[in-house]
Amino acid sequence: MSEINYAFKVGPGSKVKLKDYDTNYSAGLSKEDAASHFTAYSAELAEMQDLLYAAADSSVLIVFQGMDTSGKDGTIRHVMSSINPQGCRVSSFKAPTLEELNHDFLWRIHAVAPGLGMLGIFNRSHYEDVLVVPVHSYKPEAVWKNYYAQINAFEKLLADSNTIVMKFFLHISKKEQLERLEAREDDPTKRWKLAVGDYLERQYWDEYQHFYEEALSKCSTAPAPWWIVPADRKWYRNLAVAETLVEHLRPYKPRWRKMLEERGDKALALLNEARVAGKVPHS
Repeated sequence: MSEINYAFKVGPGSKVKLKDYDTNYSAGLSKEDAASHFTAYSAELAEMQDLLYAAADSSVLIVFQGMDTSGKDGTIRHVMSSINPQGCRVSSFKAPTLEELNHDFLWRIHAVAPGLGMLGIFNRSHYEDVLVVPVHSYKPEAVWKNYYAQINAFEKLLADSNTIVMKFFLHISKKEQLERLEAREDDPTKRWKLAVGDYLERQYWDEYQHFYEEALSKCSTAPAPWWIVPADRKWYRNLAVAETLVEHLRPYKPRWRKMLEERGDKALALLNEARVAGKVPHS
């Protein structure tokens, strides 16, 4: 396993400048080395999810944010390939509906927060309200500026309710984004993803980078940290997310195992009592 962290954790109170993070960073790894490491992390992640689901003592919320084409869908598809679908739910957040707009901005988010034993994944999230909203001035600044504190309070509530919150910003360059958009045009199997809006939003690149810096700086907390993931190389992006998930969740494994062992001992004792009482036949 790695002796370094492949993603960059944002410390509470940090002032993030995205230009300081190389979108093409690969930690000196080759694609072949990364594939080997990824396989090991994927297997351990599957084991952890089994323990999480069975123990039902905690829940896990994984948030993915990033510019268009940064690879949110691809990361979910690859990193979660070993996950049991029974214990996992992916929620995607598009433009809010009229009903959602008639409630506070966290209403639709809280409704799909994962319950105990579940692994929840947000493909985009409540952070759209401190990204898209200010970039396009959909609401007055006096309104959305309060959202940072409300997001922190919401995520603390989740953490206090035994939800392990992990947030990933998939960091790509403007050049890489254009290449991915153009690749979609050239690939008949990918053209369905094309949208005029993806090209139009590129004119707001600098504004989005600024508000991502604000969100990463103001909303990376001890109970709900952010990680910046270099995402120009898809294989490295997947490895960085898998490694971070495993390293962050690994300390919970002993507790989950102990809970299951204690539960198993109680179940076996009850079964033996029933056999002694003649309620259950011996096999």
